[in-house]
Amino acid sequence: MSLLLRVPLPPGARFFRSLSRGIAPYGKPISCRCRGLGLDRNTRWAHTPAERPDFVSVVDHPPNIVRAGKRHGPGLIILALIPLTAFALGTWQVRRLDQKTKLIARFEDRLVRDPLPLPPHVDVGSIHEFDYRRVRATGHLRHDQEMLIGPRVHDGENGYLVITPLERPGKACSILVNRGWIPKRLKRQADRRAGLPTGEVVVEGLLREPWKKNMFTPDNRPEQNEFYFPDVKQMATLTGSEPVWVEEVMEPDLLAAYDREAKGIPIGRPAEVNLRNNHAQYIFTW
Repeated sequence: MSLLLRVPLPPGARFFRSLSRGIAPYGKPISCRCRGLGLDRNTRWAHTPAERPDFVSVVDHPPNIVRAGKRHGPGLIILALIPLTAFALGTWQVRRLDQKTKLIARFEDRLVRDPLPLPPHVDVGSIHEFDYRRVRATGHLRHDQEMLIGPRVHDGENGYLVITPLERPGKACSILVNRGWIPKRLKRQADRRAGLPTGEVVVEGLLREPWKKNMFTPDNRPEQNEFYFPDVKQMATLTGSEPVWVEEVMEPDLLAAYDREAKGIPIGRPAEVNLRNNHAQYIFTW
């Protein structure tokens, strides 16, 4: 005697209909045993997808990848240029660091040499080969042709650089000497008589190459005796000197600097190379 169990199924439910027919959704056999009644229903196997006649394998027909949007937009191009630009700038800074290091080493080598007597006539075209070279010259300072470049700050105080022509004896050409810094309150020569030697003097300093004015510095106004940057050629023309620039040096001494400032004697610069070399920082930045 066999007993057929019928379970009411909701209309349209494939899952439950397949179960009622003994077909598992994932191809597994199902077995229905009614333990209470001792009934065992026949086991059926579900058809696998490969047994279907319209089945197509992904291996035989791989999917086509479809690109959406534009192929190469400007944003992608800019993003790709960023590392290339940074690499190029970093490589350029490495080269600049090597050049600046060698330049500073060459200038420092000139500083440790003994002062070179300045010849009577200086070849202006070869000054760049002797930049930062120690030189010595003898003559009389022409205080009547003195020029003040400013404003210049020294230890937080405003002041000026004193530029005085040095008239050398015989047929030697006159040169321009940057004697150093004085405070603004001693701008008038009458207030600093101690800083105006009248006899023959010996000037020891650094032979320097003329500078180039940047776009932010105003032009000099010599007719009003106002100078904002050292225009060597212009100053030499005004004083009848050769465009030769010598910066007087002194040993760094705080007490001596205070004594010079009080007497109105210009404070000379130390004998050192003051070139900026920040290319190592720029390398890490890029």
